[in-house]
Amino acid sequence: MGVLEIVKRQEREKGLQTGLEKGKADGEREKAIALEFKKMGLPIVDITKGTGLSIEEIEKL
Repeated sequence: MGVLEIVKRQEREKGLQTGLEKGKADGEREKAIALEFKKMGLPIVDITKGTGLSIEEIEKL
């Protein structure tokens, strides 16, 4: 394996890690928003539409 392939692999892994971290942060943000909506008394069906979370995920909050 040459230097170029090693660098490409490292950058790909770095990009994947960054994507995973961003996805996790986005998911936590969606859960926080859903929790606030739930506290406000919004119907769970509406919260799922607004956040993309499942009914089960919202009920666990």
